[in-house]
Amino acid sequence: VQLQASGGGLVQAGGSLRLSCTASGFTTNNYAIGWFRQAPGKERERVSSINRSHGSTYYANSAEGRFTISSDNAKNTVFLQMTNLEPEDTAVYYCAAELTRGAVILQPGYWGQGTLVTVSS
Repeated sequence: VQLQASGGGLVQAGGSLRLSCTASGFTTNNYAIGWFRQAPGKERERVSSINRSHGSTYYANSAEGRFTISSDNAKNTVFLQMTNLEPEDTAVYYCAAELTRGAVILQPGYWGQGTLVTVSS
């Protein structure tokens, strides 16, 4: 399994960015895929995820109402649309996946490379 992430960058506070993660190698649809992030000096935290099979979603409190996760199943790609970004959203965002029937990634079995999101004030 490989996860290929893209879409980070520099944006001003209040702006938007869209992250993408394309998965390859899965032989089942029973997995959750989504995003974690790690800010400087902080622990990695869950952001959002979606179950590939039934489309149920999960959002961390920090993402609820501002971020939207969606998937293009034909392209095996998941998108994280981030709006109203705040400096506190600055972090390296990692795509991750876990074989599960749920929407929450509890213990990622697969990681993509990180993509840096920087939100300036």
